[in-house]
Amino acid sequence: FAGLADVSISEDIPVEGEITVPVGSRSPDEDYSTLDEPVRDTIMRDLKAVGKKFVHVMYPKKSSALLRDWDLWGPLVLCVSLALMLQGGSADSKDDGGPQFAEVFVIIWFGAVVITLNSKLLGGTISFFQSLCVLGYCILPLTVAMLVCRLVLLAGSGTVSFIIRLIVVVAMFGWSTLASTAFLADSQPPNRKALVVYPIFLFYFVISWMILTFTPQ
Repeated sequence: FAGLADVSISEDIPVEGEITVPVGSRSPDEDYSTLDEPVRDTIMRDLKAVGKKFVHVMYPKKSSALLRDWDLWGPLVLCVSLALMLQGGSADSKDDGGPQFAEVFVIIWFGAVVITLNSKLLGGTISFFQSLCVLGYCILPLTVAMLVCRLVLLAGSGTVSFIIRLIVVVAMFGWSTLASTAFLADSQPPNRKALVVYPIFLFYFVISWMILTFTPQ
């Protein structure tokens, strides 16, 4: 290439072609980041996402809506709400219900973790936190049942009250079980679905039993 050093190009010869690098116009969405949005917008967006998941639980069907964008805010709120409503004692009594709150909290989260591990060991295809999200959000019907039972107990604790509470708890227990299996069924091997559904049944049955046997002090 030594001879090329002596070759000169006259300035009168036009250079053809485009040597500039085309830069496409970037849309505003590409420059948008959630780090730049106001805190109020972030909170409202998260609340809307949690609300949509509540709607999916109340109208369960085979869908991956709870699995795509999982979160643990909803399950945490439901767990704390249910544990608070299950507190038996008042704040000024010797039995302030503290151990009962811890009992409910541990049962819910420990049970959800055990069910998730069982699902993964049986060949489940969803992630650990996706399973916790579904199991936690599906406590919503039982939380509603606990609220109804508290209102019924305000009117009395006789036989009629027990029958009403039994019907409500059984209905919501079935709702929670069907909702969770509807979301988790497709993630399990066909020949092992019964082994996954049975622990879920026990999990919601224990919570339902705690709600049904609750009596305010």
